[in-house]
Amino acid sequence: MPLVTLTDVVQPALHQGYAVAGLVTLGWEDMQAFVAAAEAEQSPVILQAGPGCREHTPLPILGKMFCHLAEQASVPVVAHLDHGYSFDECREAMTCGFTSVMYDGSRKPLQQNIDETAAIAELAHDAGISCEGEIGFVGYADGEQSSGTDPAEAARFAQETQVDAMAISVGNVHLQHSAGGRLDETRIAQIEAVTSVPLVIHGGSGVPVDQRASLAANTAICKYNIGTELRRVFGQALRASVAKDQQRFDRNSLLKETHDPMMQAARLVLRHLKQGASEV
Repeated sequence: MPLVTLTDVVQPALHQGYAVAGLVTLGWEDMQAFVAAAEAEQSPVILQAGPGCREHTPLPILGKMFCHLAEQASVPVVAHLDHGYSFDECREAMTCGFTSVMYDGSRKPLQQNIDETAAIAELAHDAGISCEGEIGFVGYADGEQSSGTDPAEAARFAQETQVDAMAISVGNVHLQHSAGGRLDETRIAQIEAVTSVPLVIHGGSGVPVDQRASLAANTAICKYNIGTELRRVFGQALRASVAKDQQRFDRNSLLKETHDPMMQAARLVLRHLKQGASEV
């Protein structure tokens, strides 16, 4: 089926009590595995091209790759620009077939973040594309510290930008290699009380699986970004593939053996989020 927008998948999630996975892609092999996982689980999936992915592969190529996979898929697929840092980058993604862009102005002063995100959201909406913004800075494991989302600022941000989804900082951290602390459910409830926009958790790999499912079922959190835990599976599978036969050198042969482990790991992520309402 054709690519769909972020709104197309997060609005049903919001109203039906589940969340959709934004799976961070780095190349063709994981993109294929993620779509295969979504089909196996009969779940929508958001394929995300973050800064690392874009350093490796140009946006026009990524757009064609996402579009091709979506057209062959039996489930809804979103082509999403993750952490766009400029107006021009977001605009380029829109012209390359992406159906959703995330503008990250979270390091900037509130008014500047609002103004810049609103301009990108307006451009996206005029083109029939979704826009995600971020209020409150989500830090990095062993790196920049987080700055939690202020509920009053979140209400103003959602109202003035008209974003389709809002990423928040509530104890989540990017690049978490193991299970981190639990999210601040009190702060989440305070944000929910002042806005109706679907909420997004970046750094979802660090959130305990039981809390992911519970929040998906019972709150406005409709999207979790998952990257690190799946990249670890890819790395483990690739090392095993190389070690199995030291004489093999063909990259296609080596990379082929990452597909099944990546697909199975992605299936578990999708299953917990989609079935949250029935499992919690």
